[in-house]
Amino acid sequence: AEAVVAFKIDVVSDVVCPWCYIGKHRLDAALARLAAGEPEFAVSVDWHPFQLAPDVPPGGIDRRLYLETKLGGASRVREIHAVVEKVGADAGIAFDFARIRVQPNTLAAHRLVSFAQRDRDTGDLVERLFAAFFSQGRDVGDPEVLANIAEEAGLDRAAVAQWLAGDGGRAEIEAMDRQVRSLGVQGVPFFVFDGRLAMSGAHETDEMVRVIREARETPLEFVQTH
Repeated sequence: AEAVVAFKIDVVSDVVCPWCYIGKHRLDAALARLAAGEPEFAVSVDWHPFQLAPDVPPGGIDRRLYLETKLGGASRVREIHAVVEKVGADAGIAFDFARIRVQPNTLAAHRLVSFAQRDRDTGDLVERLFAAFFSQGRDVGDPEVLANIAEEAGLDRAAVAQWLAGDGGRAEIEAMDRQVRSLGVQGVPFFVFDGRLAMSGAHETDEMVRVIREARETPLEFVQTH
């Protein structure tokens, strides 16, 4: 049998970041392309928390008000949404911004991902969280909604609900959020390929393939950002 090549990818992202969703699809496409040429290339992907808007209250706030305040008015919001919708469509994502009513606080969603990630790959869960927010307009700050999404992803709903009702993981998420910021990560998505090369932003699939290939040939002591 061929030796399994274990290659670790760390992704810093937030569930309410449209470019993180696009970045995930482009990463998935890059990994599918690499796997097609080299079936024994084994990859693990870990998801790390970053809160784009940590000051949003736990119950969330009105999405339109939040965006218009943040981006500078309704016409600017429409412009940005149009760009994201087009790029998203090319990446296989159906953004439906009109359905989103609530801008959530994402701490609970990050706690859910970290809970699930202890013993499983969370790619499917992360995909469902993005789709719930950006395509279905669900409130991913609501613990009930999060428990439903977890159940849809095959997790034990009662265990998830119990975890979210408590305080488990909160301190760790907040500490990790601070840590990635202290490393100079100011925006997401942010990718680290096998602890060797880092990439900021949702680059095109071709570029991701190139950087992953480069990372595989880079000695560990040279961590550099693209």
